[in-house]
Amino acid sequence: MTITNLEQVPAPILFQKRKRIPAVWMRAGTSKGLFFHERDLPASSKLWDSILLSAMGSAQANSRQVNGVGGATSTTSKVAIVTKSKRPNIDVDYTFVQVAPDQPRVDMTGNCGNIASGVGPFSLDEGIVQARPGQSEVDIRIFNTNTEQVIVETVQVAPDGTSREDGEYELAGVKGTASPIKLAFVRPQGSMTGSMFPSGMKQQSLSVDSQTHGSFSVRASLVDAANPFVLVDASSLPFSSDSLHLKANDSDFISVAEEIRRAGAVQFGLATDTTAAGLIRGTPKVAFLSEITSELDQADIDVLSFSMGRAHPSLQLTGAVCIAAAMATPGTVAWELAGGKKLEMVPKHGMSVANQEIASPLPVGIRHPSGIIHTETTLEMDHIGEVRVEKVAVIRTARRLFEGNVFY
Repeated sequence: MTITNLEQVPAPILFQKRKRIPAVWMRAGTSKGLFFHERDLPASSKLWDSILLSAMGSAQANSRQVNGVGGATSTTSKVAIVTKSKRPNIDVDYTFVQVAPDQPRVDMTGNCGNIASGVGPFSLDEGIVQARPGQSEVDIRIFNTNTEQVIVETVQVAPDGTSREDGEYELAGVKGTASPIKLAFVRPQGSMTGSMFPSGMKQQSLSVDSQTHGSFSVRASLVDAANPFVLVDASSLPFSSDSLHLKANDSDFISVAEEIRRAGAVQFGLATDTTAAGLIRGTPKVAFLSEITSELDQADIDVLSFSMGRAHPSLQLTGAVCIAAAMATPGTVAWELAGGKKLEMVPKHGMSVANQEIASPLPVGIRHPSGIIHTETTLEMDHIGEVRVEKVAVIRTARRLFEGNVFY
């Protein structure tokens, strides 16, 4: 029914009472999102969807999110739900929700590392975690409920016990400087599939059926570390890889990236077929990797990633973790493009044996459209010689933007 005057509006709709929930709006890394106490939401997570869609402005599938607080992009349409943890040796439980900016859909299948960088400061400022008097920094152990993985977050503490925001660290993609927040993703492999290489191969030829390019194959590594990513050698794409960043907003380019992502989802075992893969856009994610050609470049690899059907303006933090883990693993596409086959290359990862560090990690630079993100990877060897990723550390910053109530 098309409503043209107030007499046609049913009373329950016209006089529907608005509702509010306490919330904090934060920039966390290169993303922005709403932060909630879990206690303020319904006990059942099944009832969260309609609330979050309304609050963000996605309930009517308006890509501008003009009827909510979302910023009309995947990086500014995110939610963190936080509570004090009852798990042993864990301080905080954190659930991530990706709200689609252009349709009434939420995705809780994966984690967001950028938003995770705001969980520590939020927990400190909200009193979920308390620093000791005189403590200048605190390690906060965070359990991500989406992936059931642990993040150890080191947050600087202000004299009044809140999180310190001022500092000298400059984060690529964010103007100005701020206090550094160190996130260490502990044993990040197998976040969704239980294996770092769920297809059983460190790299493979991934077959893709495209509406515009027919059937083609790309060289890829399907890696599950912090989040599952389809890591593609950009030189194997069905078009020139020389100007990938210039193609970032081209519809044909975006559609091919999505077709590759869907094919990868099937190989990951996350979808039965490519049609089913299209129903969940949040995972797996896809990134195109290129070799650094200039010796003067301070990065080790170049990346263009995608999020919710669009080219990412920088790089997902979980993407940095996944790529860094792959770069430290011989045989992957990322390892090869970062120079792993060169005999003179000095390994940049750290190493621990029996919980004792025997080699410190060197920073690895990952170039993305907004700059360079630096990571540090430590591998561990167990008593039978098996090697796995112990942790990947990255630096972010965060800022509390406003607090109050969000209406839905």
